[in-house]
Amino acid sequence: MRRITARTLCLLVLIVPFLAGLGILVVQFTVHGGKWAADRTNQHIYTKGQPSATGAILDRNGVALRSTKNGKMVWPSSSDLRRATLHAAGDVDGIIGTGAQHAFADTLSGYNRIQGLFSTIKYGRGSNVTLSIDAELCKSAYRALNGRKGTVGVYNYKTGEVLCMVSAPAFDPKNKPAFTEKQLAKGGAYEAVYLNRFLNGLYTPGSVFKVVTGAAAIENIPDLGSRTFHCEGKFATGEGWVTCSGKHGDLSFEEGFNVSCNVVFATLALELGEETLRTYAQDMGFNKTLHADGIVLATSKFPKKDPEKPLSRIELGWTGIGQGTVLANPAQMLTLMGAIANNGNGIAPRLTLSTETPSGLVIPSLLSATPIKIRIDTAAQLKTYLHSNVLNYYDKSGTNRDLGLCGKTGTAEVEDGKPHAWFVGFSQNLATPYAVVVTVEHGGSGKDNAYPIAVKMLRELK
Repeated sequence: MRRITARTLCLLVLIVPFLAGLGILVVQFTVHGGKWAADRTNQHIYTKGQPSATGAILDRNGVALRSTKNGKMVWPSSSDLRRATLHAAGDVDGIIGTGAQHAFADTLSGYNRIQGLFSTIKYGRGSNVTLSIDAELCKSAYRALNGRKGTVGVYNYKTGEVLCMVSAPAFDPKNKPAFTEKQLAKGGAYEAVYLNRFLNGLYTPGSVFKVVTGAAAIENIPDLGSRTFHCEGKFATGEGWVTCSGKHGDLSFEEGFNVSCNVVFATLALELGEETLRTYAQDMGFNKTLHADGIVLATSKFPKKDPEKPLSRIELGWTGIGQGTVLANPAQMLTLMGAIANNGNGIAPRLTLSTETPSGLVIPSLLSATPIKIRIDTAAQLKTYLHSNVLNYYDKSGTNRDLGLCGKTGTAEVEDGKPHAWFVGFSQNLATPYAVVVTVEHGGSGKDNAYPIAVKMLRELK
């Protein structure tokens, strides 16, 4: 009996660690199996580190942006189209982390948790991923940037589908140039070329941040609509001056929004106070982690609370007009515009439409919400003011009134050159439910350099 007991105990000593190890292996395999399958050393889907049997990456119209045939990569014929969709589709080396080639590598491999890579080996290819982008629209946006650095994004604020996602500079992935360290460094022709500026860029927002300050003022300053402000070209904070681009004289809040008067918004920022302004900024996506199909966006920055060192009056004044240490991510600002357009209901950007498995099963992607919060009545008032901006300032001639465009430009002052040019906005026409963001690095005036690109994009979608 003692021998049986001893043997049983010895067996248990062996079995328990074995089962524990097996359990750990199963968990690891479940969590990381797709990543392991998509590793570039896997010769079932890669040859010398290059895709040879992965699924195709398609645009929303079925245009193959990346595909493989007989073990070799196949590209679109247009060089501009290849450049324009570089950051959406990714590069074959997988350096662009937010590109589909890398971000959806496990899906493209055809891997699933039940069969592993069985279907990929059987059918000779992985899963096809259909992106939400329109390749021709991206090409048009890329050409509109005309060699300037920056980004253009357009999405459907009802469905979240990103129709345009362009980042510049770009390169032709079919004929990749040999970059020098100088070219990749600050100021070079290919500066930060692997960065998707739409998803991961951070810029001083300048006057597009006045949407946030305006929302806070709408909800906290009762006489805002009937109040008169006075601008002599600068505003005394008591600790220094916030300057304005013009001397606007007496003007209402709506007129101040139209002409983007710094005096009006610096005044409001000081009346609202640091904590209130921070609360609204955070509700609208600043200091929060936002996602697009599982890809983490760069976090827009509003100064964090520091009880030992609150913002000074001069710092708060500049912060209220989107200067100082405020930074904004273009995709976050686009999502904010979408939430305003959609009556306060924010929809997260969506980069994929569907996946087709090697066996032909089509799996649609799903909508997801965003933590951006706007009251429905505040969204309605912001729509009115943003539409007024277009009617009374950006488009006085009425050329683009059929678009039902609402928006805000920004000319964001920076220390290393000309201001960044911004436009954020949306069409309120039900037939064209699109929001748009344009950021042109060191582009100068937002009205002159970003707004026309936004109009061009919406015109092509009309």
